[in-house]
Amino acid sequence: MTETLRDGDLVLEPTSGSDEFTGFAIVLEGERVGTVALRGEDRRTASIRWNAGTDNIPVAVRAVRLALAYAFESLGMTRVEARIPLERLGDVRAASIAGMRREGVLRGAGDDPDRALLARIVDDPEPHSRDGFIAILNAGLPTKRVISQGLLRDERGRVLLCELTYKQEWDLPGGVVEVGEAPSVGLARELEEELGVKVEVGDLITVNWLPAWRGWDDACIFLFDLGVVDSSVTEDMTLQATEIKSVRWCDPDDVRAHAAAAAIELLEAVDAGSLPTYREAPKAAE
Repeated sequence: MTETLRDGDLVLEPTSGSDEFTGFAIVLEGERVGTVALRGEDRRTASIRWNAGTDNIPVAVRAVRLALAYAFESLGMTRVEARIPLERLGDVRAASIAGMRREGVLRGAGDDPDRALLARIVDDPEPHSRDGFIAILNAGLPTKRVISQGLLRDERGRVLLCELTYKQEWDLPGGVVEVGEAPSVGLARELEEELGVKVEVGDLITVNWLPAWRGWDDACIFLFDLGVVDSSVTEDMTLQATEIKSVRWCDPDDVRAHAAAAAIELLEAVDAGSLPTYREAPKAAE
C-alpha cells in the first residue's frame, strides 16, 4: 500500500496506485491544493506530473521533492523525468528547484506543444548542495553557438574561400567549435579535418555576432588571422569530400559574386580597416 508522504504542513495523500501508476493528492494545512503522480515507464524509470496551480511554485517544489524521494527510495527507480509544455514556465522552474536538470526540448507534432525534458537521477547531488546547484543552473542556462573562421591571404592579397557541398555560397575556412573546445583550437582542428593542413592560428581579428538567419540560430564568429602564404599551398590540401568541393583564392569581385552574405559583409569591413574587436553584423536578407 502506498504510504502518506509528509514535509511539515504539506502532505501527499495516496489517491490511486498500481504497478504502473502512483497518484497523490497535495494537501496543505488540511486543504487539498493539487495532485502529483508517478508513472513507471520501465523497471528503473518513472515519469512525474503534477498540478499545483499556476502561482504555487513553492508548493509544487515541495510536492515534487517528496515524490522524487519516494520514487527512488520506495519504488527503486534510478531516473525520474518530466515533460513540461514550454509555456508552463512555473512548472519548469518548480522542477528545476526540486532538483531536476533540464536535458533538452521534445518537439510536438501538429497541435502538440513543444516540451521541456527535465530529469533527476538517483545519484545526482542534492539540489541544495554546491555541486547540485551548479549542475542544475548550468543545465538550464542558454548556450551560444560559436564558429571559428580563418582569414588566409596569398601573395596577391586574395582571400581563401571554400566552396561547400551543403550550400551554394562560398565561405571562409573554419567551422563550429565543439563543446569545451577553445575557439583557436577548434579552428586548427577544422582546418586539419576539412583541408588537411596544420596551421598556426594567429591573432584574433574580431568577434562578429550574427543574428538568426534562414532557420539558423544566432551565433558568434571568432575571426582569426592565418597570415599570408604562397598561393600554391592549395595544391597540397586534402579536402574532406563530404563538406568541401573546392577551395578558391578570391579577390573582392569574387567575394561579392560567390560568398555568403555574412562573409561578404565581414570581409568588406576588414578591408575598410579600423575593425573593432567586437561587432554586430546586420541581418541578411532571407
